[in-house]
This record gives sequence, structure tokens and C-alpha cells, in this order.
Amino acid sequence: MSLPRKAEMARARALLSAAARESRGRLARPVLLGIASIACGIAQAWFIARLLAALLGHGEARWGEAGWPELAAAAALALLATALTVAQERAQAAAGAAARATLRDRAFAALLAAGPADERPVGERAALVVDRIEALDGYFSRWLPAAILAAAGPLLIALAVAAVEPLSGVILLVAGALVPVSMAITGIGAAVASRRQFDALQALSGRFLDRMRGLPQLVLFRRQDAEAEALSEAATDLRRRTMKVLRVAFLSGLSLEAIAAAVLGCLAWRHGNLLVGGHPEPVAAVFSILLVPAFFAPLRAFSAAYHERMSANGAAAALAPLLASEVPQEEGLKLQEIPPSLVVTFEGVGLTYDAARGAALSDLSFRVMPGEALVLAGPSGSGKSSVLRLLMGFRLPDTGRIAFNGRDATTLAPAELRRLSAYVGQKAHLFRATIRENIALARPDATDAQVEAAARAARVTDFTDSMPQGLETLVGEGGFGLSGGQAQRVAIARAFLRDAPLVLLDEPTAHLDPGTESDVLDSLRRLCTGRTAIIATHSTALRARFNRVLELEHGRALPGTRMAGE
Repeated sequence: MSLPRKAEMARARALLSAAARESRGRLARPVLLGIASIACGIAQAWFIARLLAALLGHGEARWGEAGWPELAAAAALALLATALTVAQERAQAAAGAAARATLRDRAFAALLAAGPADERPVGERAALVVDRIEALDGYFSRWLPAAILAAAGPLLIALAVAAVEPLSGVILLVAGALVPVSMAITGIGAAVASRRQFDALQALSGRFLDRMRGLPQLVLFRRQDAEAEALSEAATDLRRRTMKVLRVAFLSGLSLEAIAAAVLGCLAWRHGNLLVGGHPEPVAAVFSILLVPAFFAPLRAFSAAYHERMSANGAAAALAPLLASEVPQEEGLKLQEIPPSLVVTFEGVGLTYDAARGAALSDLSFRVMPGEALVLAGPSGSGKSSVLRLLMGFRLPDTGRIAFNGRDATTLAPAELRRLSAYVGQKAHLFRATIRENIALARPDATDAQVEAAARAARVTDFTDSMPQGLETLVGEGGFGLSGGQAQRVAIARAFLRDAPLVLLDEPTAHLDPGTESDVLDSLRRLCTGRTAIIATHSTALRARFNRVLELEHGRALPGTRMAGE
């Protein structure tokens, strides 16, 4: 195993250990219930042993005669053990759900803190917070309780057997010691197979979601058959890896059953004269044989949960880099109040994402005054979106200075930078909610009157007035039920409702037909009036609406380019 893989697994084990320490309080209840259930099983076996010994003709054994009282006691203990087992399973499920909820909150917070700086495809990020964390359920709900009960349960049973028949107790203890050895041998292969299976699952999940989102483009360029074949190959690879995990799991189960069969055979041989009479301690003999299944029951649960642990190691290996530490508290100054106007200044700003790809921005300088709109034009990759990322606090410049009203903007906490701006991107994401709720997302504390005013300013009411439920109309996830232009007007309404001094627009009219683009441009012009606006676009119509245009190429302002209005 290479050093990077060792380091990766060390981080995964550290993550699981930390999560286990946090869950100790929740795991105490299922463990105590499990021990109580085992104790009931021991007492039940004792009463059944007395009853069977009597039925086999050993009623005059020194432990006394057995009859109806023993049968009633055994039946009552069986019901009690069943109730304890059900309660234990519910407690384990609750502990697993709570642990997963905690981890999912941390993972989601980490993804939100990273923002656009996390360049993983959306499918992989979704797999992280859904599939990977769901795969940890068995670790918390089964493995951790089973690991404790696998040590406490068999030891308790072996001591109970040893109290009445010492050699049988020793045999059980030796057999119990062999079980972890067999599982460790098979567990090495299980860990490798499980990790590879999760890698294949994440790759397939991410690819499937990303291709579904880009389905129109695939059909447009006639790539649907090729992508279907690629998905089929990825699914086949996942199937093969899943079968490898199952093979290792069956092998581990086979080794445990072989040990259990050997112990049962050994005790049956030792106490075989019970059937022909003459056994000195018939109740102890029956008692020790009856407890063999109970002795291996916690070990069987441990064996099954051991593979849950291997699966958890594979899932945690991908989560560990994201959850290696708690989301740091944002450093920087806080704003006492939002300024009514903002002067944005770039002075020799440089930004590099990857040295191998060159600088995204290099020695970029400009100034935008309140009430002005600056259009950033240029081909894709020229640095337009990088300027917006810097202004929203998702990245810090490598060189140069960004100032708001003459003060260094990088001294503000990133969240404070975002408070200063309203953003409208290429395609508005609408959630499955009413149009009113989607607009109010920009400012949840806004009144109904403020939401309606923003809707009118963005001309959302032009189409909602003709709907039976108006702003209360429910839209589907992703804006299903609205056209692209209507969804974009909802995004502009959010910006109106936010009422920030800085407006950032990133290709706000992309993918719109000329007629719809003209309507959206009217709303955008009203949005920018009186505010500082920076607009990244390829649209010639949008460039024609605003006077100041800065041409960018390879992260630099083109030599000799002057911005109209300066």
C-alpha cells in the first residue's frame, strides 16, 4: 500500500474514531439493552436445561426436579428477551440516524463554506453527502454496539457455563478467541474490495447525475449512445466490485460457522453419555450445549457488522478530506451596517487557480462609481467570472488590492462581502416552492409587501397576474413550470428584494431569445439604477444598453482599450 493510501485510510480511521467518541452517549442505551437481553437468554437456558434434564430422565438430579414453574419462567424470559431485542434495535437505529445527521450537517456546512472553490462535479458532491454518509449507518447502528457486545456477551455466557461446567466454559473462551483472527484475515480483503466498490459507486453516481443534467446537449451533439455505453460499462464495473465484496463477506461467515460447528460437536462429544445415562451433572451438560448458539450470536452480529466497518472505512476515506476539521470560523471584520453606496476599485489584481494553467487575472485595474455599470466583455476564460468570485469573497486575490469605498475589501469576512452584493447568474435555480417563497429566499425576513414590490420591479407580476394563484403558484424543482425568461425574472426579483449597493450579473441573458432578452434587460437596467453594477457577458444587446465596457483577454484588460464614459 502506498504512502498516500495509508495516509488516506489513517484520516478515515481518525474521522470514524472521532465520530464514535461523539456518539458514546447515544450508544450506551443499545449496549445496555443488549447485555440485558443476553442475561435473559442465560437465565432462560438454565430453566430449559432443568426441564430437558427432567424429560430425559434425570429429574432426581441434585439441582432438583423441573416442571411447570421452569416452563413458565422460560416462556416469560423469552418474551422479555424479545422485547429487549426490539428496543435494542430501535435504539441502534436512532443512534445511527443521529450520527448520520451530525455528519451530514458538517459535510453540508463544509461544502457551503467552500462554495464555488470546490470544483468537484455536483454529482460527486451529492454522492458525498448522500451515498457516503448513508454507508456509515451500519458503522454506528450495528458495528459499534456489536463490537462491545461481542466482547461482553460471549464472556458473560462463558463465565456462566464455567460456573457449572468449567471445561465447557474454557472451550467456549478458546473458540471465541479464534473468531477475531478469522475475521481479521478476511477483513483485509474486505476493506480493499469495499473501498474500490465505493469509488466505483461515486463515479457512477456523479457521472449519471451530470449526464442527466446535460441530457439536451448530449442529444444535440448525438452523444447519447456513447454516453449510454459508458454508463453501462461503469454499472458493470460496480456490479463486479459489489460481487467481490459479497464473496469476501460469505467467506467470513463460513469461517465463523465452521468454528461454531466445531464447538458444538466438541461439547456434544464431551456430554454424549447424557443420552445413555450416567452423566454426573445433566443440567450443566444441557445448559452448556444450549448456550452455544447464544454464545455465537453476538459474534455473528459482530462478523456481519465487521463488514459494515470495512464499508465505513471506504466511505470515510472520501469524506475525511472534507470533514478533516470543523468548518473554521470566518475571520475578518464585520459590518455594523450596509453602506448606501459603494465605490469598487481594482488595483493591479492578480489571481491564479492553477499554476499549470496560468493566471486567471493579471494586473487588472478599474474603478466603478455608484450609479455606474461596468460591462466585462471577452471570450470564455478571459477572467470575467473570476472578478465576480473575488467580489463575492469566494477567492482572495494573490496580488494587488480590492477596495470598497477606499478601504481594503479583503479585510472583511467573506460573508460580509456577500451581504454587500446581489447576484444574478446565467440560470436561476428555483426550488420546489411557491414563486413568493423563491423570491423571499433573498431575504427571509422580508414582508409580503416587500416581496410583492420586488416582483413588480422585476416584472414577475406580468405573468403571475394571469395565474390563478398568482405569487402563490407552486413551481417544481429547477423552475419546472416556468420558462427560462420567467425564471430569470424571479432571480432579478430576488436581487431587487436584497436591495444591496453592489449588483453582480454573470451572463444574465444567456440562453434567452431576443424578445425575452429585451424584457429581461429592461428589468436589469432598473435594478442597476442607483447601484454599483458589474456585468460579465457576451451579449451584444446587453453591451449596447450600458456605456462602460472593459474588454478582457487572458485575464488582462486589452492594451489600448478605454472604457466609454471615462
